[in-house]
Amino acid sequence: MAYIEREMMEYDVVIVGAGPAGLSAAIRLKQLNAELSVVVLEKGSEVGAHILSGAVLDPVGLDALIPDWRAKKAPLNVKVKNDKFYILGEAGKLRLPNFPMPPLMNNHGNYIVSMGNVCRWMAEQAEGLGVEIFTGMACSELVYGDNDEVRGVVAGVFGLESDGSIGESTEPGMELHGKYVFLSEGVRGSLSKEVIAKYDLSKGKEPQKFGLGMKEIWEVEPDKHKEGSVTHTMGWPLGSNAGGGAFIYHLENNQVYVGFVVHLNYKNPYLFPYMEFQRFKNHPMISNLLEGGKRVAYGARAISEGGYQSMPKMVAPGVALLGCSVGMVNVPRIKGNHNAMLSGKAAAEAAFEAIDAERSGDELTAYEAVVRNGAIGADLKKVRNVKPLWSKYGLTASLILGGLDMWTNSLGFSLFGTQKHYKNDAEATEEASKHSPIDYPKPDGKLTFDRLTNVAFSFTNHEETQPPHLHLKDAAVPVEVNLARYAGPSARYCPAGVYEFVKEAGGDTRFVINFQNCVHCKTCDIKDPSQNINWTTPQGGGGPNYPNM
Repeated sequence: MAYIEREMMEYDVVIVGAGPAGLSAAIRLKQLNAELSVVVLEKGSEVGAHILSGAVLDPVGLDALIPDWRAKKAPLNVKVKNDKFYILGEAGKLRLPNFPMPPLMNNHGNYIVSMGNVCRWMAEQAEGLGVEIFTGMACSELVYGDNDEVRGVVAGVFGLESDGSIGESTEPGMELHGKYVFLSEGVRGSLSKEVIAKYDLSKGKEPQKFGLGMKEIWEVEPDKHKEGSVTHTMGWPLGSNAGGGAFIYHLENNQVYVGFVVHLNYKNPYLFPYMEFQRFKNHPMISNLLEGGKRVAYGARAISEGGYQSMPKMVAPGVALLGCSVGMVNVPRIKGNHNAMLSGKAAAEAAFEAIDAERSGDELTAYEAVVRNGAIGADLKKVRNVKPLWSKYGLTASLILGGLDMWTNSLGFSLFGTQKHYKNDAEATEEASKHSPIDYPKPDGKLTFDRLTNVAFSFTNHEETQPPHLHLKDAAVPVEVNLARYAGPSARYCPAGVYEFVKEAGGDTRFVINFQNCVHCKTCDIKDPSQNINWTTPQGGGGPNYPNM
């Protein structure tokens, strides 16, 4: 892009992303010093528009940040009443008893929530303290200082031509500078990815691992609704094809969250995660719940699953990575929001001390120390072997070995040390010649749906004249390499139907990117076997508009 003259604004702290980590940081900064200037930049059309999570929330993060959250009417309205685990077969189920499970798996005291609504409430608290929150403001570039430190971000560029060039209607955006910049973009954020690469923050760490989480909200018949009920399943339909599982959470107003997670280290390029999710709903336990109801929303996003050993260094000059930008999900608990909040609080406290000492642009090493040696590190260290054991030995063995490891870690030691992940998820994909295609039943339009129909229920929208935000490093690779060797997995791993291979009249195949469908899950950036797709931020306000996720 050619040089653009931009206005500049100065802040004490610039925060990218209005998720639980970014908002927690903003709130804590203002709690510590009301005079600090703090800005939060959110690419979604409103706070919560791009937030998708399960979610059963452990309130430990809110307890630490806003102890009187109940009096302030935080939207934590549904306490978990019962917690069930099942292994599914194609038509049957086996319930796993709760008593052998490690105490950390207990959901007592947790809440079924919409994290989108929790973030909307947190934004109100932040604004009440004087935090500036700008929505529809995608941060497209980092700004570096004279000493190669992160100085700020470029936000709010609009109206570029479809080829990315500057046109007559281009709005150049602004540079927002800060003494420190916090990146709380969620999983695989484009600026975080740049920072990790530039400063080699993953050196000496295991590869980050990911899952693809897909979720529908259903309104079910009142007699089938059991408010506060939490169910997790493993096994069918994935079997040995991939790791993963599902969740069914009953919240208020006869609504149920139905979610499905596929670990992205699967080998078979013919695997179709979205269709595995749809097939899951045909299991009698699920279909009996949903029949007579209606789906009201859909969404998808990647989940960081590498855990303790995959967390990169979290700080570089002038910048700190928060929450899922680092990867703080406790995989067996399927929880990361509490750690995201705690990370935002810790980063804010480190920045407050640094600014109070008249520092800026350096590394907030105190933040990283708190994360690794405090509550977040303790939470993740106990479960660090569950994911690699599952990947190595499969579901049944990992249930035994992972459970044993969690129990011993609760006592202060591990039988397995710290297991490695070895490959990233792209490298795990094998060539199509080693596998057979998988036959998936056609969606019926009542219980199961095709991707494009479901994407309409994510309320996704992108301005069609803007430059595509999905970039190919080499335009020839999708057909010449990925289709030829891997049977074109992008046509299947994307949960929104963004990618397709189209046969031309002359017999040639053309790779098509329907970027307007993108729900910002980042799966393509993670799973593409050639690592040829680079996800970047689209124009601000574009993407999904989740109402209650």
